[in-house]
Amino acid sequence: MKRNIEKHLTLRERILETIRDAIVKGALKPGEKVAEPELAERFGISRTPIREAFRQLESEGYLTVIPRKGAVVTSFSQKDVEEFYAIKSILEGYAARKACQNLSAKEIDKLEAINAKLFQLAEDSDVKQFFKVHNDFHDLFIKAASNDKLCDMIASLVSKFQRLRLASLSLPGRMKVSAQEHEKIIEAFRRKNPAMAEKLVRKTAEYGGRVLTQTSDMSASLKPSERNAMMHMDL
Repeated sequence: MKRNIEKHLTLRERILETIRDAIVKGALKPGEKVAEPELAERFGISRTPIREAFRQLESEGYLTVIPRKGAVVTSFSQKDVEEFYAIKSILEGYAARKACQNLSAKEIDKLEAINAKLFQLAEDSDVKQFFKVHNDFHDLFIKAASNDKLCDMIASLVSKFQRLRLASLSLPGRMKVSAQEHEKIIEAFRRKNPAMAEKLVRKTAEYGGRVLTQTSDMSASLKPSERNAMMHMDL
């Protein structure tokens, strides 16, 4: 029984990764339908686990499930991007301010260790692993804010926009810049400077949104091949 569950989970992850990668790399375009029958045939399974994967991808902002039509790739406007990063900067900035007085020396050392790993992943151009470890960095200081409702609000928000965050970190040089920004945030935590910590975290979030919208504007008039080369999303 346990082996069957593990096999099912592994297959589900493969389905999720297949669809995520196709969307991020541009093989599936915004508004394009994701066909259940093709995926079911490809993986040799029924449509039930496909639909389960669709629901998770909808919660992450990759797909929109439309009744009687199926799943289509979610379209994000520039306004969506701007609003997401504006709210993210406010909430995470406040979390950094509150966490500043709560973080222990051991926890700050852990932030440094996580960030050292991020620098290495940036060198390796490992976007997917960088994204996961990057989340660990933010989760640590957000939890240190000791505000459960704030944590829930941030988790709910960022889970719906995973695709945007991954796209932002996938831009050339963005991973290294992110790790460099973290160094300044860690220093603010060490100095117990809540105003600086909040300012830096807000600046980091706002910058992530800005580079993404600027790249979207620049790529709007490019051919698909040129757009993919510029985005350089080597996942």
